[in-house]
Amino acid sequence: MSILTDTIRKQFKEGDDIRDEGLTTPDTVQRFDNILYGDDPEWNTMDLYIPKEEKEKLPIIISFHGGGWVYGDKERYQYYCMSLAERGFAVINFTYRLAPEFKHPAPLVDMNQVAHWIMNHAKDYFLDTEHIYGVGDSAGAHLLVLYTSILTNKEYASTYDFKVPEGFQFNALALNCGAYNITPELELTGELMKEYLPNGGTEEEFKAIDPKQYITSDFPPCFVMTAEGDFLVEDALTMSQVLTHHNVPHMYKYYVGDKPLNHVFHCNIKLKEATQCNDEECQFFRNY
Repeated sequence: MSILTDTIRKQFKEGDDIRDEGLTTPDTVQRFDNILYGDDPEWNTMDLYIPKEEKEKLPIIISFHGGGWVYGDKERYQYYCMSLAERGFAVINFTYRLAPEFKHPAPLVDMNQVAHWIMNHAKDYFLDTEHIYGVGDSAGAHLLVLYTSILTNKEYASTYDFKVPEGFQFNALALNCGAYNITPELELTGELMKEYLPNGGTEEEFKAIDPKQYITSDFPPCFVMTAEGDFLVEDALTMSQVLTHHNVPHMYKYYVGDKPLNHVFHCNIKLKEATQCNDEECQFFRNY
């Protein structure tokens, strides 16, 4: 493990601990924790959160967490994801394999296993597979775009060994403070790609994970979000331009608070601006 990865894991954890201090499971949410969705009991686990009083089939939100491809798990996203469940959704919060222990395309393989689990177990939890949505932030938004491109671009899908489950698709996505300009020239991204890509970042490898390359007009509608203080603000503008080029319906939103909101502010459910953002994204989903 590099010094960079070790530093990210330490600093991000400290920040997340402060963000989530004092939070508990809401009384209105029922949890199904540590469900094994794949073969690896350490990495392939997920939680499912549903509103307690809901008796009808529930639309599904899948959360693809961020963390620079090297950090994060479902525990870090539980309170954010439960806040989405409170808005009337069944929310899948899954841990996936990280670099440098695992290389590309491990997170996409894991996401695909989650998709298979949903299609195989939807009836057990009254999940509505006709209405599936995805949320992703930072590196998770990048990975979510790649997986959705596999669902919507047959040529790109053919470059992967795994097969997507029949009938699985996203009705809409929320892409939050995402990383879409993946180039070796960017110092931090280039260093992280040395951890994530099998050969450390060849030209072919960078092309294969460039999310701008594989979006087509079949891509689902998107809510593209960034904020004052987000170091990836230019990436959100780029994604909006790409979606416009392919005539993909989308909303671009730049959030401003009383003070700079910074990167992935929406995960801090104590913030009023996070409440606004998450409300607006869930309403966007209801439109589809």
